[in-house]
Order: sequence, then C-alpha cells, then structure tokens
Amino acid sequence: MTVRVLGVGIGLFLIIALWAVAILVCIISHRTHKHVGTAIVTIATVVTLILVLIPRESEIPKKPVEDFVNKVMNSDVPVIVNFHAEWCDPCKILSPKLKELVEPMNDIHLAVIDVENNAELVHAFEVKAVPAVLAVRNGLVVDKFIGLVDADMIENLIKKLTIKSKQDE
Repeated sequence: MTVRVLGVGIGLFLIIALWAVAILVCIISHRTHKHVGTAIVTIATVVTLILVLIPRESEIPKKPVEDFVNKVMNSDVPVIVNFHAEWCDPCKILSPKLKELVEPMNDIHLAVIDVENNAELVHAFEVKAVPAVLAVRNGLVVDKFIGLVDADMIENLIKKLTIKSKQDE
C-alpha cells in the first residue's frame, strides 16, 4: 500500500510540476511574442493523459493466477508444472525434454510457468530455485524435484502420475 500511495504522490507531483512549467512558459512566450507556449501546453496535455491512463496496480488483472488455478489445480488430468526462467541454462535443457516426454501423452498435461512473470505462484509454491518441477493431481502437489534431472527420473514421475490417476478412476 505504501508503494501505491507513493506512486500516486509522485505522479501527482509530476503533473503539477509539468503544468506549472507549461503555464510559466506560456506567460513568458506571450510576453516575448514567441509561440512556444501552445506547444508546451499540448505536450503537458499529452503527458497528463498518459499518466492518468496508466493502470494502477489494483486495476491490473490477476489473470495468470486465475488461469493457473483453473487449468492446473482444478484439472481432472494430472499436470506436471515446470517453473523455469529464460536466463536459466538447466531450464533450457529440461524444458524441451519435459515437453518431448509429456506432449504425446493424453493423460498428463504440462504447464510451464516463467518465474520472472509469476512471482505470486513462485511464492505460493515456495519455489526457491529453478528449474523446479511439480506433479499436481486433484489439486494437490504429489511429487516434486528441483534442478536438472535425467530422463529416467522424469519418466518415473510420469509413470507415478499415470498409474495413480488410473487407480483413482
């Protein structure tokens, strides 16, 4: 809340300062018979509109979390969740391997979460390092591993999920 109040205060200060400068330039340009004031007022108007139209934090939709809950936690099918980052070299190796092993299967889905853009999910699942892979079934995390692992470990995770999901039916 402090950041938002500070952000509103700084934005308001910038708008007031901008308009004070614009009015001052208008007065000076009128007295000197130069027509710079109109351009400055136009610029001030455009900047004010831009600052006013920037969405506040409360107006930004929380779509990624809602999508995650709907597609992963409420899924009827087990889901392997891969927390990764673009800058992470082990992630660049693990992500294609997971995709290769999971995509051909109809009874397991793969969800890829970018840790840089989904801090709320990273915090909720206590992801401390990447790559982090979670196995989710019926809304519960049933298994997980962190770091680069071999294909056998991934295949065993997939087998665990498919066997247990078939037993649940």
